[in-house]
Amino acid sequence: MTTDEQSPVRVERRGPILVITLDRPQARNAVNQAVSQAVAAAIDLLETDPDLYVGIVTGAGGYFSAGMDLKAFLRGESPRIEGRGFAGLTEAPPGKPLIAAVDGPALAGGFEMALAADLIVASSNAVFGLPEVRRGLAAAAGGLTRLPARVPRAVALELVLTGRNATATELHHHGLVNRVVPDGQALDAALELATEIAANGPLAVRASKRVVDESASWAPDQAFARAREIVMPIFATNDAREGATAFAERRTPVWTAS
Repeated sequence: MTTDEQSPVRVERRGPILVITLDRPQARNAVNQAVSQAVAAAIDLLETDPDLYVGIVTGAGGYFSAGMDLKAFLRGESPRIEGRGFAGLTEAPPGKPLIAAVDGPALAGGFEMALAADLIVASSNAVFGLPEVRRGLAAAAGGLTRLPARVPRAVALELVLTGRNATATELHHHGLVNRVVPDGQALDAALELATEIAANGPLAVRASKRVVDESASWAPDQAFARAREIVMPIFATNDAREGATAFAERRTPVWTAS
């Protein structure tokens, strides 16, 4: 399934994987209102369709995204959706795993979109940056909170306060980028990673991701109890029985997300 050719965002199903592609290469995939609305709709599809297990967000034409479309902003368009944030994503990431496949620049809001994803696969020519301070602005779409949560504080502060770009290799060294691949191969590598994730029990994957996402704010003496509330219902599902049966029968499990 793909969206209309005139849409600034292409949406494609690849089995249990949904690929969301920003498709405004003439504008370096900068985000305007139409892009935000289309991404939000794609995230809704990922969340609500039981046959979709993993999402990928990427950009066309050798760019991930240059961030906010300043020309659209000057026309009065907002790249933010109420309750969803910048690009319809940054304040409401999906409960299902989301991978950012980054070729070329991911700057300002584009970097913040990548930070809203769970995993990042980047080509060797990818660069990441929050240049807002160079324009007298601040990264308001999650960069100031998500970046220091995922790399050392001093590294995050240097990037935030100088506005300089960082390479994929540098951020892989600090643990933010999961995989660095040759130029132009980020989407293919992200699809490989997504396929590996999608081969697992979808309910178990989603519950595991939820615990990882939420547990940082739990008090240590409550952590096991809170985790059990989320994880233990998985053991009573059809998929749990299917996983055990398939293991005993030495075959590939057939998941039903039930």
